[in-house]
Amino acid sequence: MGQDDPMMAKPVGVHWFRHGLRLHDNPALTDLLATCSTVYLMFIFDGESGGTRLIGYNRFKFLLESLEDLDGQLATHGGRLVTARGDPVDVLNMFRVDYGMTHLSFEQDCEPVWLPRDDRVRAWCQQQGVTIIERISHTLWDPAEVIDANGGEPPLTFAMFHQVAMSIGLPPPPVQAAPLDSRQLARVDTDRPHGHPVELFPRVPAVADLKPLSPPAGEHQKRYVGGETHALYLLGERIAYEEAALSRGIIMPNQYCPDLLGPPRSLSAYLRHGCLSVRRMYHMLQKVFRAIMDVNGHSLSICLQLIWREFFYTMSVNNPYYDQMEPNPICLNIRWRSDARQLKQWTLGQTGYPFIDAAMRQLVQEGWIHHVARNAASCFLTRGDLWISWVDGLQVFYEHLLDADWSVSAGNWMWVSSSAFEKFLDTSDIISPVAYGRMFEPTGEYIRRYVPELRRMPTEYVFSPWEAPLEVQREAGCVVGEDYPCRIVDHQVASRHNCKKMKRIAQQLDSCPPHCMPSGHAEVKLFLGVPGASLEDVLAGR
Repeated sequence: MGQDDPMMAKPVGVHWFRHGLRLHDNPALTDLLATCSTVYLMFIFDGESGGTRLIGYNRFKFLLESLEDLDGQLATHGGRLVTARGDPVDVLNMFRVDYGMTHLSFEQDCEPVWLPRDDRVRAWCQQQGVTIIERISHTLWDPAEVIDANGGEPPLTFAMFHQVAMSIGLPPPPVQAAPLDSRQLARVDTDRPHGHPVELFPRVPAVADLKPLSPPAGEHQKRYVGGETHALYLLGERIAYEEAALSRGIIMPNQYCPDLLGPPRSLSAYLRHGCLSVRRMYHMLQKVFRAIMDVNGHSLSICLQLIWREFFYTMSVNNPYYDQMEPNPICLNIRWRSDARQLKQWTLGQTGYPFIDAAMRQLVQEGWIHHVARNAASCFLTRGDLWISWVDGLQVFYEHLLDADWSVSAGNWMWVSSSAFEKFLDTSDIISPVAYGRMFEPTGEYIRRYVPELRRMPTEYVFSPWEAPLEVQREAGCVVGEDYPCRIVDHQVASRHNCKKMKRIAQQLDSCPPHCMPSGHAEVKLFLGVPGASLEDVLAGR
């Protein structure tokens, strides 16, 4: 179709998936379908979108499965998902020249890491007379509105964020999905020469078509399946789980009784890629809460993890250096050690601390670990034991975590390392790599699953095998130093040494920088998932 074709008079829209890989509660797509007579839907492999700059096999496979799910859903309505590789402006120009594009829609990506890409596209659209339809649906609130309501600065603490967000009002409900019509959904002929610096795929490509990545090795594989269809199925399971817990008087069952050994039910990767609407999840949880508790109001406790997500998104909005240390205005510039050997031992799960090693091996094998395990592994790498920079750990998580999120991942790492958000250089909550794991999973089965060398080690010693008598180690078929690594450091010695370092740093600094001041000890306990922590204590400033 050329520019002089009479069909040019009719509005032709393109919806650009980046995050927001779903059809439900997608207001940008809904508005485009209501505006244009012909609509194309696409995803662009530009080396950045979808978090593809630093990505491992599991993350990439999850992303591609999410695109395949979209393609399959569209196919049932007579459409297909266009997948292309190239610069976004080049791809959009192809749609303008060859297909008469007049409108472009996409979900807002509020994080500053995406701003250069979107600014270039906005400038091109303005130059070419293409109308943009951009809507907010990846977050519960508009982060810019929260910052504006707080006087132009992001709230300093989680409790402050909660107060500001509530002053704006409850999150808007999800929008009704627009019906898909085969007469409206258009296809691109990928076999036809197009003369643009763009590669079109005949189908959603496989991992091997895009990057030379191999599936990770590992005896145990618990696999998450990407896509909106599976996300909605798991949401139904999650709602039933929350409903059963509430009927027993338990709020936040994932924190009250974390299941490190359970099946792949976490929704975090689906929220990160936008396969699941955060607004849909929020309002469904609230509906369950009102029905079970027989109240009219909302409960932030039942949606606590979603609110933490919002907090970190808001903190990152005007800070392009949010995932760095030196130029990051809210982050302490701590002189961390650089030790490539120890970083590799930690990454591969060879630290000699079974709970830490189980977490890291699960991360590499499956792409997901529980929040409890993330806290333990992060603290161990940074202020707890190895004193290695949180930025190094963040890069490992970016590569392997299915739900690796630019702002949330960096926020978690800054908090656990005492670099931001957490009480000013506080080391009172250093996580023991032995006691912490035993507290949350005392059977040791989590370790036995991911550290098979210790499968026969008695429970008494499975968290600290170096304490087992030599005859016990031999009987278990795992002699420390031969079949399983010796401890990379002595936790008691290293943690005391690191505490002294933190105190010296505190004495050298004149004042507490912004965002190193939680509302109280209760906020730290709540973040770390310590039993007995409550949102009410945080909001009360205890």
